Amino acid sequence: MAYLDHAATTSMRPEAIAAFTAALAEPGNPASIHSAGQRAKRLLEESRERVAATLDADPIEVVFTGSGTEAVNLAIKGLWWQRQDGGRRARPCIVVPGGEHHATVDTVEWLAAHEGAEVVEVPLDRVGRGRVDALAEALERHGDAVALVTMLQVNNEVGTIQPVAEVAALAARAGVPLHVDAIAAYGQLPVRFRSIRLETDAPPGAGLVALSVSAHKIGGPAGIGALVLDRSATVEPLLHGGGQQRRIRSGTQDVAAAAAFAAAAQSAAAAREADAARLAALRDRLVDGVARIAPNATLSGDPDPAGRLPGNAHFAFAGCEGDSLLFLLDASGVHVSTGSACQAGVPEPSHVLMAMGRDEVEARGALRITLGHDSTDADVDAFLAALPAAVERASRAGLAARATSFDR
Repeated sequence: MAYLDHAATTSMRPEAIAAFTAALAEPGNPASIHSAGQRAKRLLEESRERVAATLDADPIEVVFTGSGTEAVNLAIKGLWWQRQDGGRRARPCIVVPGGEHHATVDTVEWLAAHEGAEVVEVPLDRVGRGRVDALAEALERHGDAVALVTMLQVNNEVGTIQPVAEVAALAARAGVPLHVDAIAAYGQLPVRFRSIRLETDAPPGAGLVALSVSAHKIGGPAGIGALVLDRSATVEPLLHGGGQQRRIRSGTQDVAAAAAFAAAAQSAAAAREADAARLAALRDRLVDGVARIAPNATLSGDPDPAGRLPGNAHFAFAGCEGDSLLFLLDASGVHVSTGSACQAGVPEPSHVLMAMGRDEVEARGALRITLGHDSTDADVDAFLAALPAAVERASRAGLAARATSFDR
């Protein structure tokens, strides 16, 4: 088996498994005051410190959540509700680039449908990078109506690195809070929470104030993420009851998951530079191989290797359905992703490629190949060996009809 879908999730690191199983054997609720509870609390807070160190943050700023998606929801909804200013903010809006992860897209759409938010979408350029000039214009045009800006650190589908520092500086000058979804970037690129705030001279509550990550993308367990929330920022909580974690996220905290998260974070941080170089070399070999094998494939994202995530290679295969390629490769023991949604069994075009200006035919041929901490040359070899037959069969099958019996 060649597993090349690490952007979806990656295997747990041995250090994380060991920390997880050891912590599971220990009783105690960290909110209890007896000795068992205090031992659990000590392990929890030590884990928070270790995670914070990899995020360039203070431990008090790290709020553990049940997932990266929850962290994104807490940041966006929490900042939105807190910024309503008693209803005095005229036509409040959220500024967001196109092609964001669905954790953001669906959250913003929910606020638009249920809370009356106006969504101001910032266009992407041809390589999938948010246009800073358009974002600056949106901040100036909407002024005090802007409740927050939210963006990815790296586009999770095409791997293009986003101009976070530039946007943080604009948000700081405008007095607007910025949330960054760093889930795809964490473990492969530096996360510079405190440094960016200092470099942009961010005032209290403005600039980069919130950042989301998830453990299972770096070799930790699924079911735990974190929101880094600056001391000067406040959010309305999603959950109530108990007041844990600065009254931002109530609920009994998962000590074992936090310990495993910390072990994975520390391991990933220690190996990050070496792993990034190794993954970039594997990625470049894969990209070169696809260019030789499949001339109908177009590399998506920034063609400059320095402008994209080390472990990401994304292609649009002309005349092929991305799902067809996925299933054919899967039958050969190679696991990849389309990176796009599929609703009710009907293949959908990549919303990221559409936001980049690609047409629907190109956007339906999307295939995302992502490498991780345990990827090898053999995985790349297996993919390149299976690709020619998959492309040939998918090309013969062509594009699926968009109409279904439900449309009649």
